[in-house]
Parts: sequence; structure tokens; C-alpha cells
Amino acid sequence: MLACQRHLFSLPDTVHYLNCAYMGPLLKTTEAAGIAGLRRKSVPTDIVQEDFFAPVEELRKLVGRLVNASPERVAMIPAVSYGVAIAAHNLPLRAGQNIVSPGEEFPSNVRAWQERCAEAGAELRMVPRPTDVQHAGTVWNEALLEAIDDDTALVSLTAVHWTDGTRFDLERIGARAREAGALFVVDGTQSVGAAPFDFEAVQPDLLICAGYKWCLGPYQSGFAVLGERLLEGQPFEMTWIGRVGAEDFANLVNYQEGYRPGARRFDVGEHSNFVNVPMLSEALRQILEWGVENIRDYCGNLVGAVRKALRGSEFALAAPETQIPHMFGIHVPDPGRVPLILEELRRREIYVSLRGSSLRVSPHVYNTEDDMVALAGALLDTAR
Repeated sequence: MLACQRHLFSLPDTVHYLNCAYMGPLLKTTEAAGIAGLRRKSVPTDIVQEDFFAPVEELRKLVGRLVNASPERVAMIPAVSYGVAIAAHNLPLRAGQNIVSPGEEFPSNVRAWQERCAEAGAELRMVPRPTDVQHAGTVWNEALLEAIDDDTALVSLTAVHWTDGTRFDLERIGARAREAGALFVVDGTQSVGAAPFDFEAVQPDLLICAGYKWCLGPYQSGFAVLGERLLEGQPFEMTWIGRVGAEDFANLVNYQEGYRPGARRFDVGEHSNFVNVPMLSEALRQILEWGVENIRDYCGNLVGAVRKALRGSEFALAAPETQIPHMFGIHVPDPGRVPLILEELRRREIYVSLRGSSLRVSPHVYNTEDDMVALAGALLDTAR
């Protein structure tokens, strides 16, 4: 069993930070990598041509190990919306077709589909959240499967729902999407790095992940992993570094037409970022050293302490089998009391997020059972 890793972070001892789904804190080693990158930029003579390519190639390998995918399928992106745009740009959509997505999705997974459907005269089917808190995951998965039909052009969803950790059955939904001939897009931002993700098993056409949450990396640094149907697609950003011959700085004005191999055509411009790339690489090395399965199990044990403490109270949690271990929502029966609860949590330096109708709690390996007991105690005190 993995031991608490708080000593590797700079979090103050007095803080109960249960909010990794909002923003993961930096490891001390990741912070040091960023500072070293800034110092290199202060003396640009130390940055050579190879530095535009080699560190990114190493990062592709780390991502590939993390999600069980070939590094050749990995592209560097700055945000989830950028990844979604890759699929939106390459999606043939016509009137009468539909796009299927869970309700209450994060806006980055909604706005592009709204625009494409409006332009094409297609339907955006957002499958609503079930009202049964305890069994929402089971009911929701079945409803999503039923929403996919022969007119479905694309299915887009998060690996787990971003508001409360509801787990989606990616393999079943992906199989149904392929059966219907639809593209399958998965946002792994709230799961990759804290729960195992097997790209080969899930077979999405596109996996998107922001790196600043469970991957413990810097802001504006993430990745996309492309399946066979999109790998030879058209990038919407025409970068110099995505083209054949980009490594030869002396001959860039030859303007060669071909793209660099694999998913590199989809890399965001200036993806060689000399600060962010070493930071995200350092974070992923540490995650791989811990082992994602060990992170999952560690967080799952912490969540068990809260379930036990809140059992029989007014605060409802979904059934464990419908939730991801590292993130869960606590349902407050009286929404009018939420501001009071949040105020009391802040007073006690307990940090969670209000997302939708849930208090979203998201521990990591820097948390201990004491953090969970503090959270449960504060909630029960507000109920009294």
C-alpha cells in the first residue's frame, strides 16, 4: 500500500486540500523543473534546436506509458477545448444526425458540439442526470447507450462526470458508438493520472486530457491521443513545427507540404514550451513511479472513511460501484444551506468544490484519513 506522499508537496500542514479535481498542486520536483526552465529562457544561448523536439518526444513516451498507447498517437495541446476542436474540425455532420453527450457536461465538451449542430441542422442529445442519487451511474450509463442510434455521428463524454465522479462505462459506450459508425471522444481530465486508463481497451477515436489536475502538471499543458480514424485528419492550426523538415531550421523556407509522422500534425503551436514540458514530464514520471493503481487504491481508502462517518446522516453519497475512487459528490438535501456549509469549510481550511448540486471532494496521495475526518466532522456540525 502506498504511504502518504505529502512530504513531496509544499502544502501547509494546516490545510485540508481535498480539491485536486479543481487544480492539482505541484510536486516540489515539478516546481524545480519549472524554475530551471525559466532560468534557461533567461539565457537563450543555452537553448539549441534539439530542445524544440527531444523533450517533447520524451513527454510523448511518458503519456503513452500512462494510458497504454503508442507515443506516435500523442499530440500536445494547451486545453481540452483545443482537443475537442480536433474532432469538431474533422467531423462530417449533416442535417438529421445527432451528437450524444451526458447532461451537465463541462462547457469545453459542449460548446463546439452546439456550434456544429446549429450549423449542420443536427441534434445535440444531452442525456440528463438521473434523479436517483444512489444509483445514478447505473441508470445514466443505460440511458446513454439507448440514446445512440444509427443517426449518431459522435459520442462525447468525460471518463467520469466532472461534478461528482460518476463513472461511465467507456468500453460499452465506445462499442455502441462504433457499432453506430459514430466517432467516440473521451475527456480523461478528471481520471487520467489517478485511475487506470487503457487506450487500447477503450478504443476512443480521441482521448483528451488537461495536465493541471490529476496529472499534477502546469496550467495550459495537456495532451490528446488519437485513434486510427482521426490520426490522418486535418489539423485546424497550421504550425511550422508540424511539417516535414521542421527539424532543419536552415531550410524552413522550403515550405514542404507533408506533415511530421503520427499525431504531431495536431501539436499546438509553440508546444516545445521550455518551462511546461519539463514540468509535466517530471509530474508524469512521479505518477508512473507511484503507480496509477496504487494512487487509485490510496484514494479509495480515504473515501471509505468519509462514507463511514456520514452513514445515517442527511448527506447522501452514490453507491461506491458507480463512482471513481478518487472523486465523489456529497449531495446536500437543502441547497439553501450550501453557502453556510462552504463558509464553515473555508473557516476550517477544508477545500472542496461546489459543482452542480454536489459538494465535490477529490483527495490525492498528499491527504490522510485526518483530512477526511475533518471534512465529515465539519459537515455533521453544520447539520446540527
